[in-house]
Amino acid sequence: MRNSEEAEGAGPFISRLTWHLEEGGTAVWESRAARKRGTLAVRPEGATETGARRAGTAALDRLRRLNGVAAVSFTVGGALFALGAALAQLSASPGTSATIYFVGGVFFTLGGYASLVQAINAPRRESTAGSLTTHRFRWWSYEPGRIDWLSTFVLFAGTLVFGVNLLDSFLQGLTSRQLDRLVWAPDMIGCLLFLISGHLAIAEICHGRPCIHRRSLGWWIVAVNQLGSVLFMVSAVAAFTRPETGSEISVGVANWGTLTGALCFAVAGVLQAFERP
Repeated sequence: MRNSEEAEGAGPFISRLTWHLEEGGTAVWESRAARKRGTLAVRPEGATETGARRAGTAALDRLRRLNGVAAVSFTVGGALFALGAALAQLSASPGTSATIYFVGGVFFTLGGYASLVQAINAPRRESTAGSLTTHRFRWWSYEPGRIDWLSTFVLFAGTLVFGVNLLDSFLQGLTSRQLDRLVWAPDMIGCLLFLISGHLAIAEICHGRPCIHRRSLGWWIVAVNQLGSVLFMVSAVAAFTRPETGSEISVGVANWGTLTGALCFAVAGVLQAFERP
């Protein structure tokens, strides 16, 4: 008798695979658990509790370091964005806020890349044995057929686009149309990419169905991050400069949206520190 398997996920993506093992019982691979925890859940026949099969020690150490870099980067980046927005709301000089935003953006980009590298080097499922295997360490790959890779890649791309927005914000003497093209448009694109990444992360942890997992740390991290992305989008829309007046739609909404959205990412970064192998 061969192992049978059941696949779950969103669209073409597989985010959970359940094996019914020859010797009895089940083994369950979940994309986020393998990537973040380095584990695969196993329940022997007749058992009431689920155990785990883990990746090798070297692989777990790598995942732990990458997770730590991502968690610290998003925490610091979110805190700096919140500080920049608070100073902007208190009418600090534009140069001061722009500098703080830029440094925060560097941390966001580092966190995005660390998350992508973590997905690239996540332990892979062995469909024939219900176990995890680890391949050689890589700094880059192209795997759009994996939902975890795609989610983290889109997140990283969003941080790079935000970098364009943050660099252009240092330019002086721009007209309203130039502000919208060089500063506002990259901001909107970055926010959209963050939202897409968050949607993919939700689909990954919920396996393509709407879900609320109050006891799942991973679910809370994804949900808080997505709330932050929504607030960033609200901020970006409010920051559009009207060509006829040369003023933003709502400076207050733009600042408060950035501040609260950034705090969401900072909180999620702190939570992520505990979602480790």
